[in-house]
Amino acid sequence: MTDPSPDQPTPERTHSQVLWGRAQRKRDRIRAEIARNRAGGHRVPTWALAAVLAVILAGWLYLIVTS
Repeated sequence: MTDPSPDQPTPERTHSQVLWGRAQRKRDRIRAEIARNRAGGHRVPTWALAAVLAVILAGWLYLIVTS
């Protein structure tokens, strides 16, 4: 791709072209995130995180009730 020479004006994008580019980039980011999520590679399973949270909340509740 060559740079335009200084004497030639650069073509300006229209408002709709700018919006279309933004929407396209957002769709690309969403697709990439979905692909990463489907690929897995999670270090700690969700159920394990939920179990840890439940234990912490139960312990906190136990401390409140017994004090």
